[in-house]
Amino acid sequence: MNTCKRGENMEFSKGNNRFYKEEDGQLLAEITWVSQGDRVGVDHTFVDPSLRGQGVAEQLVDRVVEEMQKEQKKIYPICPYVVELFKRKPDKYEHVQAFD
Repeated sequence: MNTCKRGENMEFSKGNNRFYKEEDGQLLAEITWVSQGDRVGVDHTFVDPSLRGQGVAEQLVDRVVEEMQKEQKKIYPICPYVVELFKRKPDKYEHVQAFD
């Protein structure tokens, strides 16, 4: 049973080129990326239907942004959600976005 509460900031585990949230062996949220030198391509986000519409996907993106800033890498959005989020909120993400 999903015990995450609406609107709370979620803690994510770090895996190999991903951040994720699992509960009772069930994947609830995940974002993945592919390293490409001094930038990463964020290629996938997933949020369980029970958590959708609560800002969890954006929290995942923000966690990747935080990590890539530490590593001094830029983010190239590949996942359609991330592409649209970067377009919707350029002031928030422009500083980390890799442009071709």
